[in-house]
Amino acid sequence: MLVNLKEILADAQKNKYGVGLFNTTDTDMLEAAISAAEELKSPIIIGTAEVLLPYGELQLIAPSVIAAAKRASVPVVVHYDHGLTFDRCMEALKLGFSSVMFDGSAGDLEENYRNTAEMVKIAHSMGATVEGEIGHVGQAASSDNEASDMYTTVEQAKEFIAQTGVDALAIAIGTAHGAYKSKPKLDLQRLADIRKAVDTPLVLHGGSGLSDDDFRNVIAGGIAKVNIFTDLCLAGAAAMIENTGKDYLDIRNAKVDAIKNAVMQKIMLFGSNGKA
Repeated sequence: MLVNLKEILADAQKNKYGVGLFNTTDTDMLEAAISAAEELKSPIIIGTAEVLLPYGELQLIAPSVIAAAKRASVPVVVHYDHGLTFDRCMEALKLGFSSVMFDGSAGDLEENYRNTAEMVKIAHSMGATVEGEIGHVGQAASSDNEASDMYTTVEQAKEFIAQTGVDALAIAIGTAHGAYKSKPKLDLQRLADIRKAVDTPLVLHGGSGLSDDDFRNVIAGGIAKVNIFTDLCLAGAAAMIENTGKDYLDIRNAKVDAIKNAVMQKIMLFGSNGKA
């Protein structure tokens, strides 16, 4: 069933489990994610991100993703991740996405407030939800000093929520996008302070590559939504390499199975299994 973020994250926050966002650039990844959630009776968030559109154009992937969500036996949010432009976020909403992330975190602060608030107004009028970001989750190659300068503060989180009315807030506490070159250092005290100060569900980006204990700690500390993509790509690529020499459809099925197993592992780790 197709739902929005408010319909699943409130329970996740209350009962201290996480719901995974698994970006799906094609129907192979889509099949893997949905079947994993149905098998484990877990709510799930699927979708794509603006930076991924060269690998799966929005108008091509949207109909299949939305149809799969409506047909699923578990709650499924179809989420447009890291929407960097107003026009693309609007396109996702018009195509039927039930949630969008407007990400103005890398730009001017006041402009981020203003544009996110406008996106919230529009999305809510269409029955959709909005995730915003304050602070900035950068790339894994960034230095510790560069990253720490971008961490979200309690004051920023409170002010951003008050000015925009977002339904979920992505915060920067030490994670990064992409494959990590060294072990990330998570600021769990900062997470605890933000969680205590705001009621809005919190989101962790850059989840791929964290340890199981890292995930357990951030979810226990108040993260309700966790974004995963790189780990799925790594699982799928490894399966294709292992099955080199087989025919195309056998390789395809091996890839789907590997991605499904990766999604199932994360669902069980986040504790959302059995919560649908």
